[in-house]
Amino acid sequence: MEFKTVQDAFNHYRNASLEDIEKRAAEIKGTIDNDPDADVTAINVEIEGLNEAKKNIQDKQKNGDGEMDQRSFNPITGMSFKNEQVPTDNIFESAEYRSAFFKTMLGQDLSEVEQRTFNTAMNEQRASGFNTTGNSSAVLPTQTLNEVISKARKEGGLLSVVRNFNLPSNISVPIGKPTEKAAWHTEGTKVDAEQVQTARIKFESHEVMKVFSMSISAKQMTIQAFESYLVDELTSTVLEAIEDAIVNGDGDGKGKGLLEGIEWTDDNTVDFDGSYNNFTDAMAKLKRGYAGNARFVMNNATLYGKVYGLTDKNGRPLFIDDAKNESIGRILGKQVVVDDHMPDDTIVLGDFNYYGVNMPQGVVLETSRESNFRSGLIDYRAVAIADCKPLVDEAFVKLSGADNGGDDTPS
Repeated sequence: MEFKTVQDAFNHYRNASLEDIEKRAAEIKGTIDNDPDADVTAINVEIEGLNEAKKNIQDKQKNGDGEMDQRSFNPITGMSFKNEQVPTDNIFESAEYRSAFFKTMLGQDLSEVEQRTFNTAMNEQRASGFNTTGNSSAVLPTQTLNEVISKARKEGGLLSVVRNFNLPSNISVPIGKPTEKAAWHTEGTKVDAEQVQTARIKFESHEVMKVFSMSISAKQMTIQAFESYLVDELTSTVLEAIEDAIVNGDGDGKGKGLLEGIEWTDDNTVDFDGSYNNFTDAMAKLKRGYAGNARFVMNNATLYGKVYGLTDKNGRPLFIDDAKNESIGRILGKQVVVDDHMPDDTIVLGDFNYYGVNMPQGVVLETSRESNFRSGLIDYRAVAIADCKPLVDEAFVKLSGADNGGDDTPS
């Protein structure tokens, strides 16, 4: 039976027994598990009706030891119907918060436990430094944020290989650099302690923002459909802006990129004229300790227009396809990363563990129904605090064409 409203479902089940409600909940779970075309919106309506009917019965009847029966289970959210407690661990990772977050963004009603969980999370959010003024605002659930970042990494680009941090902004932290190897020791002789080499780095607080609108009919979307849309939107906007800054950021209200954030001199630059020796020269300039995890980064046009056909004196190709490991390929044994934010005829070789991206507080999503009152649209604003910059300049070497800084002077 399909119910149009929660009230209809409640009226149907209010005189049912606890056993009948349990049985129906199990049937719904089986439908969800086995029918990919199930109408999740209609099922949610019935679930809420079961929930209200369960509460009504429990208000009138207790079990033998005086405690409320807590066996009912909501197969949509993974939560039981009643007497749920607000999560005490990481609240942003909980199923209760995830459900409350998306219902709030869609303007749907929250259950009691979802409302209490959401209110607790909002207090933590304000304490962490995010101040918001929208009708509704909240930090993206951890699971959803991880899906956004995971999708961005699968799509390739530098974001998939740089080092990611979740450090407080404006705090200086040390970053270790490659050190001397251990030495053979003659018994009884003194061994001098090595002074560990570190570079200190401080990430700033820069805002990355994206505003997008959806029809008010989005309220009827399921949580799963809205989350899928949100993952795609944030991947193609917020993280895309960060990826661009990794290469081209000038540090003015944004992070410092590879091209602007490193002092390029003759010691770490190779003129790129499209010859095989350009790459061996670059490898020779890369300092000890960084070569083992080094990668070549270039855009698609440079790879297939200038690099793909290069061979050595014996006719062996410089670029080797690497279909076995599902990567683009390798040059001189080093993995190739394609990032189309990199300018034409510019290639960066380096260990990208020494380039950092910092997102201390995830992504906040705010919603407003006021600005587009006449058009019937809902505005969503995604805001992230982020920064990015090179951690150790000597970990990188640049190959650059004559028209792209091949004769670089210190910048």
